[in-house]
Amino acid sequence: MTSSMNKIEIEIGPENRDQVIIEYAPMVKYVANRIAMRLPPHIEIDDLISVGVLGLMDAVEKFDSTRGAKFKTYAEFRVRGAILDELRSLDWVPRSVRQKATELDGVMEKLQAKLGRSPEDEEVAAEMGVDLEQFYQTLQSTQNRPMLSLEDLGIAKESGEQQSLLECLAGNGEHDPQTSLRLTELKEIIAKAIDALPEKERLMISLYYYEELTMKEIGEVLSITESRVSQIHSKAVFRLRAKLKSVLAEEY
Repeated sequence: MTSSMNKIEIEIGPENRDQVIIEYAPMVKYVANRIAMRLPPHIEIDDLISVGVLGLMDAVEKFDSTRGAKFKTYAEFRVRGAILDELRSLDWVPRSVRQKATELDGVMEKLQAKLGRSPEDEEVAAEMGVDLEQFYQTLQSTQNRPMLSLEDLGIAKESGEQQSLLECLAGNGEHDPQTSLRLTELKEIIAKAIDALPEKERLMISLYYYEELTMKEIGEVLSITESRVSQIHSKAVFRLRAKLKSVLAEEY
């Protein structure tokens, strides 16, 4: 991060909104392009960028530096969340795909709770009453559904009220040590959930979300087809969703 952006980290607020938007515009375009890579061609990237800018503006308005979070982290959550919310409102995912994804989510969660570990492909297919080929076809058909966003995960406050991860990162002027502690615990839970994934899926998460490689680039690294990369990614997403939901239900 540049020194100028470090200064903005300290001074972020409505009074210098325009400067922050200019500084973080490349981040908005990057996030929008990353999401657009997995969307149908009729979805306009410029529309996603415009929505992302609105998310950035919202981040500037609501960010509270006293909470200890970096603005860049919070802004990326807001931008991604704004774009995903817009996509949900467009309802571009066919109903049949949503139904398959919901069914697969339910099966993954059920087997995760029953087995106490991430289920194997064969176990998921058996529970769904299909063969492996049909299971993989289902994965392929649901690959464009947006991943569960971390900002959607709720954290219980000491009062019993649910507070989203975004609200924790932004803060609201109230210093809640319990919430801060739970946010730290949540980060550890996510890390452990990723570590519990099978090796190939763990590598996929690392390359895609941390190294920020495209599906095509990951295919070249692993010497597999882009279609196979997408399949592994879909499995990792469903397993991670099931694991996080299971653990969060126990913890919170």
